[in-house]
Amino acid sequence: MVHNAYDSFQLLKDCPARIDAVESYGSKLFAGCYDGSLRIYSPPESSTSDPSELHQETYVLETTVAGFSKKPIVAMEVLASRELLLSLSESIAFHGLPNLETVAVITKAKGANAYSWDDRRGYLCFSRQKRVCVFKHDGGGGFVEVRDYGVPDTVKSISWCGENICLGIRKEYVILNTANGTLSEVFPSGRVAPPLVISLPSGELILGKENIGVFVDQNGKLLQTERLCWSEAPTAIVIQNPYAIALLPRRVEVRLLRSPYPLIQTIVLQNIRRLVKSNNAVIVGLDNSVYVLFPVSIGAQIVQLTASGNFEEALALCKLLPSEESSLRAAKESSIHTRFAHYLFENGSYEEAMEHFLASQVDITHVLSMYPSIILPKTTIIPQPDKMVDISGDEASLSRGSSGISDDMESTSPRYFLESEDNEALESKKMSHNTLMALIKYLQKRRPAIIEKATSEGTEEVISDAVGKTYGAYDSSKSKKSSKGRGTIPLNSGAREMAAILDTALLQALLHTGQSAAAIELLKGVNYCDVKICEEILMKSKSYLQLLELYKSNSMHHEALKLLNQLSEESKSNQSQTEVTQIFSPELIIEYLKPLCRTDPMLVLEYSMLVLESCPTQTIDLFLSGNISADLVNSYLKQHAPNMQGRYLELMMERNETAVSGNLQNEMVQIYLSDVLELYSVKSEQQKWDEKDHPPERKKLLSALESISGYSPQTLLKRLPRDALYEERAVILGKMNQHELALSIYVHKLHAPDLALAYCDRIYESISYLPSGKPSSNIYLTVLQIYLNPKKSAKDFAKRIVALGSFESSDTTKMMDSVLSSKVKGGRSKKIVAIEGAEDMRFGLSSSTDSGRSDVEAEEPMEEGDSTVMISEVLDLLSRRWERINGAQALKLLPRDTKLQNLLPFLAPLLRNSSEAHRNYSVIKSLRQSENLQVKEELYKHRKGVAQVTSDSMCSLCNKKIGTSVFAVYPNGKTLVHFVCFRDSQGMKAVSKTSHGRRR
Repeated sequence: MVHNAYDSFQLLKDCPARIDAVESYGSKLFAGCYDGSLRIYSPPESSTSDPSELHQETYVLETTVAGFSKKPIVAMEVLASRELLLSLSESIAFHGLPNLETVAVITKAKGANAYSWDDRRGYLCFSRQKRVCVFKHDGGGGFVEVRDYGVPDTVKSISWCGENICLGIRKEYVILNTANGTLSEVFPSGRVAPPLVISLPSGELILGKENIGVFVDQNGKLLQTERLCWSEAPTAIVIQNPYAIALLPRRVEVRLLRSPYPLIQTIVLQNIRRLVKSNNAVIVGLDNSVYVLFPVSIGAQIVQLTASGNFEEALALCKLLPSEESSLRAAKESSIHTRFAHYLFENGSYEEAMEHFLASQVDITHVLSMYPSIILPKTTIIPQPDKMVDISGDEASLSRGSSGISDDMESTSPRYFLESEDNEALESKKMSHNTLMALIKYLQKRRPAIIEKATSEGTEEVISDAVGKTYGAYDSSKSKKSSKGRGTIPLNSGAREMAAILDTALLQALLHTGQSAAAIELLKGVNYCDVKICEEILMKSKSYLQLLELYKSNSMHHEALKLLNQLSEESKSNQSQTEVTQIFSPELIIEYLKPLCRTDPMLVLEYSMLVLESCPTQTIDLFLSGNISADLVNSYLKQHAPNMQGRYLELMMERNETAVSGNLQNEMVQIYLSDVLELYSVKSEQQKWDEKDHPPERKKLLSALESISGYSPQTLLKRLPRDALYEERAVILGKMNQHELALSIYVHKLHAPDLALAYCDRIYESISYLPSGKPSSNIYLTVLQIYLNPKKSAKDFAKRIVALGSFESSDTTKMMDSVLSSKVKGGRSKKIVAIEGAEDMRFGLSSSTDSGRSDVEAEEPMEEGDSTVMISEVLDLLSRRWERINGAQALKLLPRDTKLQNLLPFLAPLLRNSSEAHRNYSVIKSLRQSENLQVKEELYKHRKGVAQVTSDSMCSLCNKKIGTSVFAVYPNGKTLVHFVCFRDSQGMKAVSKTSHGRRR
């Protein structure tokens, strides 16, 4: 016996006649005897108990109804809803209650051996020989026959199943369809025990097969694979939720109606004849006595089951507690789940134990106290390990309130405490892989609700602060934590304190079980891990990836970046390199900094300096992709990494030149110039400087000077040395529109006519493609003048140089001597002392080459025989760019002694082009004259129109004859109208258009 579900009590004894049938009516007991009499027993007169149910007292005989039936009473049933007593003897009879007057006798039921009553519909079915009859109660005192069915064999057991009837015949079970009378086989019955059909409150059935009860639905379909197994084949079964009570030959068995249908109690009695369900008990009829099985209260049963370790049965019984005792039921269930969990944990069923801890809703600190090796934050809600709550005392007190069970039984309840002694075997067991895996699953299931509550508390505080409901900062004594998305959160609230405990324990459990990836996922999301504890654990276990995520989730970016830098440095060292540090590289610092570009650019700049040298491209890409202010980056690099400033600006220009401000463009050119000046200084000291040499530094500078427009030419010009970097000076002067000075340097100092020609081409093409510009040959005339008139006033030229601000006036003469000293082709050394003045050329400081006038229209005649004239360069220029030069102006500039034969490469294509243009213009003129004549001819043709008016001509508007009236003709030349009609129609159209426009 597991526990006492029922208390057996002998209600009556020493009945003078054998009892064949027994039934209860309220507090009275009906005993149908073998001699056909009905004996009625009741409690003693002194009893003051409830008259509606049986009492646990010795009953006394109240009255005897002799001759109640002519034959022994086989069965009785009280129909409480209709106040009738149904009895089966020689036939089926109905007697009214409480006076037992005969209401109806179904004569057709004579010889019936089994019946079943459907109280909901008032239907009675019974079996007689090989027939099954159905009668219906008419609501009064009569019964009406509904239908009669034939069956293949004698019915041994019968029961309603919905609107159908389940029959247990000699060899099998069948379902009788009452609508059409068809039979459906279910399965064969047992060979030894007779068939037994039991109806369940849910409408399902239990069909007996020997000592096995099979569950089927109302159509005979098997419901489940489990079976209800008795120790012997039962002769009767009574269902009283949650138990099934079976009558066996020598005892009564009580089993729980829940898989695996365990045996609950065995009650041994001799010569049992009947087993009947009462309103509050189970009646057991013996030959001459009656026992009643009174159910033990649910609370007392729960205590018994819990004390004996049958926790599952105890939990099942908790569901049966009355709804008005919901708080009691919740307390009992929680206590039982907790006790069951401890029992399972101690016996190695860790995952099942955690499921019951979860169901008990016990505080997570209670569970974590079973894992003393897991370090938790020190908070006020952590219980002492050696003072676990006694969970049985609560259970016992709850049970006493509803069961009245003795304190002796309660004292047998086991108590579970966490032993405080240092047992290494026990500790290793509690920190084994299986126990930790079970703990992880438990914490992960508890986590969502706790985290949600903690987050909501933080949100409420933020909102409260925002609307001014809270004032002042938190006390310094309160524990605080910085977490991703939460800022600084006080952990004095219960929810966040519990969240910190849970996440700290979960992280440790994941690390102990080797679930590094899961630990990282935990730290990446919203978490409340205790930073100090977790940092120490992760550092000790060298779990650096997890430690980085911990720092990141708590916005501890300085600590994270310091750790990354340290690990990166260690990974570079072959001596200290390990498997842990091999995965760390400077690129990880860059990846870490990317999300911080928008929120903390100064932090990004600070720590990017650690990897700028080793990963320059990636670091600069970080600045560019992070949308950090270019001026801020440039300023920071200028201060902390000046050698990388130029590289950054170069990449900026490559990405998007238009996005780079003029200040940064000027900064970049200044950096290039500084590099070139440094190179010039070094080579000058070594006397290895060559003006025509173009190392990479000079190439970059020249390219930048030509392609970039945002720098300040005047500033750069002041930094140039006076006796070097002439090509750079020429480009800068060109940017200032000082084309004459730039071309002078190309021609007389660099001796590079090709560069001068390329310079002119650039200027010409840039002006030609301007929206408001038009091609001009002035720039080529300028270089012609430089070739032809190199000896003009040096004084005027010096004034222009001083005006540009590149040199002080005291140094002008020396500079001009350097710039304009040259060797003329042919080996003769000449000193060019002057170039044509700006005043004579109309080419001032602000002059431009797109003027429509020639720069030499007022030029004085050239001196013949001037030894400094570079005639070969002049002729080469004229022959190569004849189509871009004004021929007449160019001829005016040439010396008078220039041979015509030398001008043939210039004049021949020029004249040929001019002649061709003249011919083309003549053809165009002739075509236009011809077209003009054609148009005039067509005009005259249209003016020749004739309109003939006869006596029959009609007005197209008024349909009257034209006669001699003034008329008008439409353009088609045929439609005639009176002039007055035409005028009126035109006026009507004008008025119509005006009114239509107004309506719009």
